[in-house]
Amino acid sequence: MLLNDTRDDRHAPLRILSLDAEAQGVGRLPMDDDSGKPGKVVFVEGALPGELVRFKIWNNKRSYAKANLTEVLQASSQRVEPRCQYYRTCGGCAMQHFDTRGQLAIKQRVIEDNLWHLAKLKPECVLRPIAGPDWGYRYRARLTVRDVPSAGGVLIGFHARKRSYVVDMLSCEVLPPHVSALLPALRTLVAGLSMHDRLPQIELAMGEHGGGTATALVLRILKPLLSADHALLKRFATEHEVQIWVQPEGPESVAQLYPLPGEGQELAYGLPEFGIVMPFMPTDFTQVNHRVNRVLVSTALRLLGTQLGEKVLDLFCGIGNFTLPLATQAASVVGIEGSPVLTRRAQANAVRNGLGAKTRFESRNLFEVDAEAIARLGGFDRWLIDPPREGALAVSKALAQLHAGGQEAFLPRRIVYVSCNPDMLARDAGLLVHEGGYKLEEVGVVNMFPHTAHVESVAVFQR
Repeated sequence: MLLNDTRDDRHAPLRILSLDAEAQGVGRLPMDDDSGKPGKVVFVEGALPGELVRFKIWNNKRSYAKANLTEVLQASSQRVEPRCQYYRTCGGCAMQHFDTRGQLAIKQRVIEDNLWHLAKLKPECVLRPIAGPDWGYRYRARLTVRDVPSAGGVLIGFHARKRSYVVDMLSCEVLPPHVSALLPALRTLVAGLSMHDRLPQIELAMGEHGGGTATALVLRILKPLLSADHALLKRFATEHEVQIWVQPEGPESVAQLYPLPGEGQELAYGLPEFGIVMPFMPTDFTQVNHRVNRVLVSTALRLLGTQLGEKVLDLFCGIGNFTLPLATQAASVVGIEGSPVLTRRAQANAVRNGLGAKTRFESRNLFEVDAEAIARLGGFDRWLIDPPREGALAVSKALAQLHAGGQEAFLPRRIVYVSCNPDMLARDAGLLVHEGGYKLEEVGVVNMFPHTAHVESVAVFQR
C-alpha cells in the first residue's frame, strides 16, 4: 500500500509497536552499533500497531523523530478505508483508518497505562466500553470560516491536521447528515454577507427530544449586520429549517435571530430513562454525542448506586446533566458549577422538570477550593465529579487533606469520576487512593468521539 510518492530510503522498514495518545504509530529504530545506545523512537502518523511501514521523517530531535507514513508493507487486520474524502488533510479525525473496535481497545489501554505509569494504580475491574454511533454523531462542532480568494472564496470547515489553514470541506462524515449536506449552502450564504471577512467561526449546536430536532447555527460576527444580511439569514433559516443565532461578543451576548425566539422546535436534549428534558443555549457546554451521553448518565448513576434518603453532591454540574437524573433517585442533590450562567440554567432546568425542591445549585470556583471549603458544604453520601480537561486537582487535594486530618464525616463513601483527560484522571486518582483513603474499583472507556484520539472515561472510587 503506497501512500506517498516520496520515500526515505535511508531507514529500513519500521515495525510499529503501539499507538500514542495522539493516535500516532510508535516504533523504534535499530540500536546504534557505534554508540551502543537504543534506537530512536519514531512517531509515524497514520501507522497502526503491528504494521511494517516505510516512513519519511519531518521533525528529527535528539531522542525522538516524527514522521509521515509513506508505505504500508504489512498492514494490520484492523486497518480500514477511511470514509471521509478529506480525512488525510482534515484535523477533525485522527483514526478513521482504524477499525472502531481497535479504537476502543487502544483508548482503554491509554487509560490503564496512564493509571499505572502516572499513579501506580490498577483498577479492580475494567468496565465494558460505552459506545454509540460511529458516524453522524457530532451534535456540537465549531467550524472555522476564512475568506481565501486564492482558494475560491469563503471556506468553512475544520483546521487542517497540524496546520493553521482551513480544509475546504463540502461534507463531513461525523456531522449529522443534514448538517453535512448543508455545508455547500452555508458557504454560499456566508459569501453573500456584507461582513463575510469579519465572521471567524460558526458554532453548531443540535438538540433532539420528543421526536423532533432543532439545529442552531451561531455566527460569531465582529461587525454589525446590514438589512440585506438579515434578509439572507431569514431566507436561509426558513429554507433549511435551522435556527440562526449571532454572537457579537462573549457567550452571554448570543441572541436568536431567525426564527423568532419561541418559534419552532425547542433547543434541548432528552434523558428519557429519567423523564427529563434539558433545554440549553447553543453556547452552553453540552456533550457532543447525545446517544453516548444517555448511556453514560445511566451507567454513572448505576455505578454510583444512590439509595433513597441519601444526599449527593455533583461537582462541575454544568446545566444539570447528572444532577437532575440523580434527583430522581436521591433525597437531595447539590450541584456546583463555576459558571454563574450555567448555574442559573441548571436551576431553571430543575424547576422545568419538577425537581426544584430536591436540588440546590451553587456557583463556586472548584479549581481553588480547599479542605475547609469542602467541609463547609457538609457531609454527602456520594459524589459525582465531571470536570473539564484540567481535572479536579483542588477537589482531590481537599479530600486527601480531610482524610489526613481525620475528618472522615466529610468524605463520601463512593465517588464516580467522569473524565475527559486520562492524564488528569491518573493524577487525581493517585491523590484519592494514595492520600485520600479510597480504592479504585472500576474504570472504563467512553467513546464520546469516535475516530479521534480524544479519550473519555468513567472511574469508581470506594472507601
